[in-house]
Order: sequence, then structure tokens, then C-alpha cells
Amino acid sequence: MGLVKELEKTTTINYLDGIVHLNGLQRFVDDFLISNTGYSSDFFLQSDHKCHSEQPRIRESDKGILCLERINNVQFVNKYLERINKSLDNGEYCMIRLETKDSRRVRILKKFPRIISRPYYAMDFVLKRLFPKWGPTKRIYFWLTQGNNRVISLTEALGRLVSCGFEIVAHQRVGYDTFIIGKKVREPHYDMEASFGMLVYLNRIGLNGKEFTVYKIRTMYPYSEYLQEYIFKKNNLQHGGKIKDDFRVTGYGKIFRKLWIDELPMIYNWLKGEMKLVGVRPLSKQYYNLYPQDIKELRARVKPGLVPPFYADMPGTLEEIVESERMYIQSYLEAPFRTDIRYFFLAFNNIIFKKARSK
Repeated sequence: MGLVKELEKTTTINYLDGIVHLNGLQRFVDDFLISNTGYSSDFFLQSDHKCHSEQPRIRESDKGILCLERINNVQFVNKYLERINKSLDNGEYCMIRLETKDSRRVRILKKFPRIISRPYYAMDFVLKRLFPKWGPTKRIYFWLTQGNNRVISLTEALGRLVSCGFEIVAHQRVGYDTFIIGKKVREPHYDMEASFGMLVYLNRIGLNGKEFTVYKIRTMYPYSEYLQEYIFKKNNLQHGGKIKDDFRVTGYGKIFRKLWIDELPMIYNWLKGEMKLVGVRPLSKQYYNLYPQDIKELRARVKPGLVPPFYADMPGTLEEIVESERMYIQSYLEAPFRTDIRYFFLAFNNIIFKKARSK
């Protein structure tokens, strides 16, 4: 009865393919939970995100917590998910519900005639997506809205769950709603420096195997960095060593990457002496761990660079990339200046005349 009570706030739900009544949504939730956790909604405690002062308590017979109010209306999403994490034991589940930015766009454009819906969506884009990301307007936005009806991408929702200690079990879109099941696997990261602006700060492996901060223009949705391991498990590497069909990359991000606009701030890393002009690509810890141990040791002996040997050799697979970097580093250790000059002009030729591009 608890699930029915929570869902009867909306007697019918507008789905992309029609109208589904209350019992249809309840049936979906039960089927989704059973197929991915082995338990129906009867084994889940329902959480009210409006009770900010109270930490949801899980009953002894329960296997998880359901959050059936859309998290688009939660003012402090991570704090809410962190409280849920504290209420669960490792191996127990949490299910959240949201309207993604893509579903929001479809809903708005279908809600009004075209002459109204286009300007309405443009205004919604500015107020709901640009204002929260720009310093001078961010405080005004949250003061006016209290975080209600915010726009959240699927990537951000998945990343927030992972950052709060959950492993992604499954997610499915049904109409305008997306349901995500997470399983608690650890304590939250308590990320106090999550970035939503255009400039992002990424931890990368550098000289002597030490981490340093790389500065780039954002090409992915917020919290994408927490999905690195999840993406590696779900997606294969495409030709060139990048992740295939990486849904974390935004539309403008694909353009920025092709034109290297996103890498312009890395010039600051070069000026600081953390990188050099030509050198191996600075890697995240997850990607770095895909490399053989001998290459890791070689990489630790050189600074990463703005222009990687990839653009000189144009390798296709991860194995070929590893061999390309091995040859570069060995050559560099023998003749640094001559090697970097040669690789720079080889890369320049491929980029200008053969249209080599990053994806």
C-alpha cells in the first residue's frame, strides 16, 4: 500500500507513447525491482526527501529504499543521497526517479504549439541550465527556486549516485521518467568541490607517477568523472583508444574536442612546468591502470605533453597506443630534443593535412 500511496499523487502519467495509469507504473516499478534486485517494492522503505532533518531508517526486513519523488525537486541532492547511504548496509539498494534533461526537452516541445514551445524552451534553457552554472546568477537561481524543478542529465544523476557510495545496477526510461537502481558498495566521497562551470579540474598521472591537476574546458556533464569505471565496464574502446559511445560527452563537447578548444587551459599546466609541449597523454587513474606495468614505469620517467605521440603514429587499438608510447619514451630518453622535434612535425602533418582529430 505504501507504493500506491506515494504514486497516487499523480493518477495518470504522461508517457512518450501514451497515457499509462497508476497501476501500470506500480507494475513497472515492481517488475524493475524484481528483475534487478530479486525483491518487490514490499521489501523497500519509501523515503520522503522533504524530511531533511530526519535520516531515513531502514527496517530490518527491508532490502533498500525507494525515492519516488523526482530528485529534480531535491534542494541538496548529494546530502539526501548521503543520508540514504548511511541508512543502508553494503549490498542493499536505493532506487531514485528523475526527469532527465532530454525528457524535459521533449515534454516542453510537445506541451505547446511550435510557435510557443520553441521560445519557451529557449527561455527554460537559459534560466534552468545556464543560470545555475554561472557564478553571478547561481545564487540568484537557487534563492528563487530553492533547487525545485532543476534540470538534471542522466549522466549527472548516475555520477551523483556513484559519488555517494552506490554502484549502478540498472537504469531505464519510462515515458518522461527515468528510474535508476543503485547498490551501496562503500561510504560516500563527500565531494565538496564538484564543478558545474565551464572549467574543470581533473586529476591525472604525471611525472614520477604522481597525480596533478589538469585544467580543461568542460566537454562532459557534471559528475562524469565518477562514471569512469562504470563506462569502462559497459563500453568498449573505439579506434584510437577513446571510449565508444560515451554518453557523458555533451553536444558542444564533441565540437570542442574536434577543434582542441577543450585543451587550451592545459597551456597553464605547461607554463607551470607540469607538462611539456610534446609527450604522452596525461591519463586518469582508471585509464592508467589499463596499461602494463612496464609502461607505467616508463611513463613515470617523463612529463606528459600537450601534443601526444598518438598524433604522430595514429594507433588504433589500446595495444597499439601502448606500443606507440613505448617507442616515443624510449626514443625521448635517448635523445630528448631531437625526438620531440620529430614527433611534433609528424603530429603537425597528420593534424593539418590528414585531418587527424580527437573524438
